[in-house]
Amino acid sequence: MITTGKKLAALLLLSTALTIPGAAFAQDTQLPPQDVDPTPPEDLSTPQDDDLQDEDLQDEDEQVDESDISIPGGAIIVTGRINRDPTQSSSQVVSVLSTEQIARTGEGDIAGALGRVTGLSVQGQGFVYVRGLGDRYSLALLNGLPLPSPQPLSRVVPLDIFPTNVVASSLVQKTYSANFPGEFGGGVINLTTRAVPDESFLTIGGGISGNSETTFQPGLSYYGSDFDWFGFDDGTRDVPPALQTYFDSGLQLSDIPLDDSQNFDGAPVTQTAIGQQLGDPNLILLQRIGDIPANWSASLTAGTAVDVGSDGQLGVVFTGSISNQWRTRDIISQSILADFSLDNDFRDVVTDNRILANAMLGIGLEIGDHRFRFTNLFIRDSLKQARLSVGEDFQDDDSIQQTQTAWFERQLIDSQLVAELEFGDLSLDLRGGYARTDREAPYEYTFTYVRDNSSGEFGDRFINVLDRQTGDAAVVFSDLQEELWSGGADVSYPIFDSFVVTVGGAYTDTQRFSERREFLFNAPTSLPDGVGALRPDLLLGNAIIEFFDIGLIESTQSDPAFDAALEIWAGYGKINWEPVLGLSIDAGVRYEDAEQSVNPAQVFDVAPVSSASTLLENSYWLPAATVTWEPIEDLQIRANASRTIARPQFRELIFQTYYDPETNRQFNGNPLLIDSELTNYEVRVEYYMGGPDRVSVAGFYKDIENPIEAFSSFSDNQQLTSFANAPSATLYGIEADLAYTIDLLNWGGWFESKQIALFANYTWTQSDIAVDAADVTQLFPGGPVPATNLFVDGVPLTGQSDHLANFQVSLEDVDQLQQFTLLMNYGSERVTSRGTAGLPDIVEDPGLRVDFVYRQGFDLFGSEAELKLEARNIFGQDNEEFQTNGVDRVEINSFDIGTTFGASLSITF
Repeated sequence: MITTGKKLAALLLLSTALTIPGAAFAQDTQLPPQDVDPTPPEDLSTPQDDDLQDEDLQDEDEQVDESDISIPGGAIIVTGRINRDPTQSSSQVVSVLSTEQIARTGEGDIAGALGRVTGLSVQGQGFVYVRGLGDRYSLALLNGLPLPSPQPLSRVVPLDIFPTNVVASSLVQKTYSANFPGEFGGGVINLTTRAVPDESFLTIGGGISGNSETTFQPGLSYYGSDFDWFGFDDGTRDVPPALQTYFDSGLQLSDIPLDDSQNFDGAPVTQTAIGQQLGDPNLILLQRIGDIPANWSASLTAGTAVDVGSDGQLGVVFTGSISNQWRTRDIISQSILADFSLDNDFRDVVTDNRILANAMLGIGLEIGDHRFRFTNLFIRDSLKQARLSVGEDFQDDDSIQQTQTAWFERQLIDSQLVAELEFGDLSLDLRGGYARTDREAPYEYTFTYVRDNSSGEFGDRFINVLDRQTGDAAVVFSDLQEELWSGGADVSYPIFDSFVVTVGGAYTDTQRFSERREFLFNAPTSLPDGVGALRPDLLLGNAIIEFFDIGLIESTQSDPAFDAALEIWAGYGKINWEPVLGLSIDAGVRYEDAEQSVNPAQVFDVAPVSSASTLLENSYWLPAATVTWEPIEDLQIRANASRTIARPQFRELIFQTYYDPETNRQFNGNPLLIDSELTNYEVRVEYYMGGPDRVSVAGFYKDIENPIEAFSSFSDNQQLTSFANAPSATLYGIEADLAYTIDLLNWGGWFESKQIALFANYTWTQSDIAVDAADVTQLFPGGPVPATNLFVDGVPLTGQSDHLANFQVSLEDVDQLQQFTLLMNYGSERVTSRGTAGLPDIVEDPGLRVDFVYRQGFDLFGSEAELKLEARNIFGQDNEEFQTNGVDRVEINSFDIGTTFGASLSITF
């Protein structure tokens, strides 16, 4: 034991509570993580006080002032104030979403809940932006260990795949400390899975919901397979035998004969055989659904614990759920030319059926002062998509009709083992994990029919001539696998009073393989117009393919796949020191050595790869320091300074084209990208008014060297997004946060047990890209180009909103579960992609969204039950993404979101 001041006492308490989240076998209503140092992979070891264990904890709103803990023998007395508020007791700037706070929002996935946190916004497919910095500047951890990503365009895992039923709490740290990985530009988000309970329980639940734009409205789909509703395929979408034979052969498609009449020595299969097996009507033919069904979900959670020996306890928790949701979007999709005239104008109807299934098994063991936790997580996110597009190509004077069907599977498997060992004052933490993500997209079909309006060649008919120029048919098979091994160790020891030293090391090894194979059906010019007017399944009928000698062209033959890797060795040292009462210093430095590579994969035996390889080898010293001063009780002033980095994403480094079905855009990488380096400063003032009530104001500033920005151009009348390093940028702003409760006891009657809980936050952010006439940036192919060709001096970074605001007001009962919560979220306009050649930027306007959630607990047949009613986007804020020159406006990806109503019921036995 050691003698320490009140700050260190709080630090020790929080370290004990968080080093292994939930390992203390707390109930599911356990305290949220209360300090960030123990949790991330680079610091699961901090000194701990045997007399400050979880059994001493009361509610997080409670405070114990000047607690004197006497040790047998009277040799040492610990004096200090133990603060229960994790944001106050942390040595860094943190925001915590506890189990109760997540439940209050009523969100179904953790990305939605995090969108309520100060300075955070959710963009795209579940990516969380911190203070306007893109997903590349954020770090996501699960129980302190890194996660791989199933997304082709990102190395950061999308958080919308994590349902809230597997997440007990979420911690966001915005100031860098050396125990975290160096890729910490905006902040870190650490998700803690549900804790192991100390008594047995079983909870089952289910819910339904509907959307005004989708439910019981017309939509699109296709048959697919018998098990699609469950998120799994029954084998219908397996690669057909003829195509698999071609893949295994190592030959190029030009080495495969069209049919048996051609003499190709050693060819194992023909193009006709492949094409005939690709024409399954169940995967091609769009069907109109008269009434889209309602969304539904079901869940089950169970846990138990048993004593082991005289001083041990073993606990097990399991949770699983499945949800089936529908969404129809009527999208306006337009593009422009250099003079801002319309290039094309389309109306797209897209119906998504998303099935999310997950399961988690956690095993915890506590023996004396040692704790162990084994966590296993499975998440499967499947999306069945049907699209019909009709529009005009004004350059060719054509009318176009296009159908698309697709099936996307994203899957995450994660196993973690963490050990927290206590040997007196010495703490040793060991951790290791293996995680794998997969993304498979078999049979992405696109059929394009064209009507030539200028010559009247096709009359009033839409014709598909299968020639790549006028009308085409294509099918794509893509696959992504990413594996991540991670491990580390940390040691903490108090050198003397109020001075704790922690040293640690970490290793991560990420391996990714990504493959995309696109096949175009190719017909001779003699294909009759009458055949070209057939619907897609008949157009690719076996007899037509054979009779008209329809062959195949592999458009991705030059660059079908790539391998990527990122290996990081890291070590760090840091101190926690309280030189005088009320002043604490958390300071350290991290050294990272990283090697990142992206290489075209050798798919064919005889053909060399054509894309460029990329290798980035860099080492960094990353210092960080946070000073916290408490001039008066409950008033804290924090100051932080640090250096961090941001690396390019894997696909951004490969010169291959990728089509994103969510944004309906094509992306191409740039092998000449380099790392971005950030210098960060923050000053924050916090005042705690007792209980959960608090107010804070912060100012932050970031200087970014070589930020990576997306820009858009046009190729063959198609919008193409690529990436380049801007010379530099700055980002700065102010955050304000308020939590306040109002007791309604004096109102009497029904209000005697009620209170009003207010939560409000606002973030004002400004960012500026700095570009001089002499600056250059690197583009592939070609090398250096003037930076002014891509970037405009003084424009904001992509993804950054000037204003972000959240407001929650909840009328709730303090004696039972009863909450009426109104939630408002606002985001101002933000750039999603740079315009080039003098065109304006593409801008998104999130606007104001208003939600309402009602939760009521009650007794049902002797068991605890909870009813939840919710209304989302009550005023119908639309999705708006556009370009404007100040006079005219072009809609890039705009559609009505609609209002969603839902109800759910859960019962705990």
